[in-house]
Amino acid sequence: MNVQADPRFAGIVPFSSKIWLASPTMHGGEQKYVEEALRTNWVSTVGANIREAEAAIERKTGRKYAVALSTGTAALHLAVRLCGEKLYGRPKAGHGALEGRRVFCSDMTFGATVNPVAYEGGEAVLIDTEYDTWNMDPAALEKAFALYPEVRLIVVAHLYGTPGKIGEIRAIAGKHGALIVEDAAESFGAAYKGVQTGMFGTESVTSFNGNKIVTGSSGGMLLTDTEEDANRVRKWAAQSRENAPWYQHEELGYNYRMSNIVAGVLRGQLPYLEEHIARKKAVYERYRDGLKGLPVSMNPFDGENSTPNYWLSCMLLDRSAMCRQVRGERESLYRSEPGKSCPEEILAALAAFNAEGRPIWKPMHMQPVYRMNPFVTAGGDGRVAHIAGNGDDVGMDIFDRGLCLPSDNKMTPGDQDIIIQIIRSCFD
Repeated sequence: MNVQADPRFAGIVPFSSKIWLASPTMHGGEQKYVEEALRTNWVSTVGANIREAEAAIERKTGRKYAVALSTGTAALHLAVRLCGEKLYGRPKAGHGALEGRRVFCSDMTFGATVNPVAYEGGEAVLIDTEYDTWNMDPAALEKAFALYPEVRLIVVAHLYGTPGKIGEIRAIAGKHGALIVEDAAESFGAAYKGVQTGMFGTESVTSFNGNKIVTGSSGGMLLTDTEEDANRVRKWAAQSRENAPWYQHEELGYNYRMSNIVAGVLRGQLPYLEEHIARKKAVYERYRDGLKGLPVSMNPFDGENSTPNYWLSCMLLDRSAMCRQVRGERESLYRSEPGKSCPEEILAALAAFNAEGRPIWKPMHMQPVYRMNPFVTAGGDGRVAHIAGNGDDVGMDIFDRGLCLPSDNKMTPGDQDIIIQIIRSCFD
């Protein structure tokens, strides 16, 4: 279908420059710190930028130790390994720290949240989502402990910059003697009951990938409160080299340390965190107000208990307003209907006018690689029929009806007005 030829979109002109979902916003200070690293020849995995960036993250989050790593995924991997060894001891050679063990994981998230469990030889038990915040459902987590009482580790993510019900999840974990890996990759700068995300896990992580609220172009940090844990992670991230005059390795290691150049970009970004959050909040509120009257709602948050960082603005269509849409593993189809729309139609319309949107994270239990893993909902007894809207599979329902809107903090209000006009036209 030629969207631009559709009379519903008459008069709308494509953007001359692409409107991105979320792109880096540089301020100039980043270059100063990068050039300093180049000028002093500290370009590898040690240097002042790394030390200063770690200290800044410690001050912001309140954690005692931040360890700068190459990616948020690397931080998640080492956090999972650390918790696995706390629970089960150092693994045998050739085995992971979770060999043969089950771990409860957020279901509607990016694969990096769940993959480290597999890296360490464990099996992810996927916990369904709740509608209030689009994060792990505490009621489903309680059901999971009834089904799998032996589990002692939970990996929980805060989706799209919105804190989940982490107070309830911590209480459940405490009751069952479980540790928590907190995936705050998307929620740096967000808070739950006035406390920064990143403070709630036994070990926590955040990410500075290119599209995050602040960026190092890549990079992540593991956040912990014990010096011993921080030192373990630093050692693992540097190939587990022992204190010997030659390269001595007595356990498995990784090349996971952040470079001083990446840390320089991050160091220059950090002073602008609150400015970026304010811009993202303005984007969210302009969508919320501009889409009033349509059969849609914005991604929710608990205003009494949490303060999001508004990283991505997302939209959920009412079930009654959905036109027919079908998705295969890699392709999709939809059929337009007067007065109705669907995520695939809206995403196609945005793309036709040079704006980037994205589907909601496809839940892990729907992914081919994890399709046979246990999946627990609040209303079921383990795996449930994958029928959107049946009241059980919340994550699939949100994936079916939701989409991420262009959320770049460099959009002008005029740019956003055009995007809102495109979305409105889809329902004509």
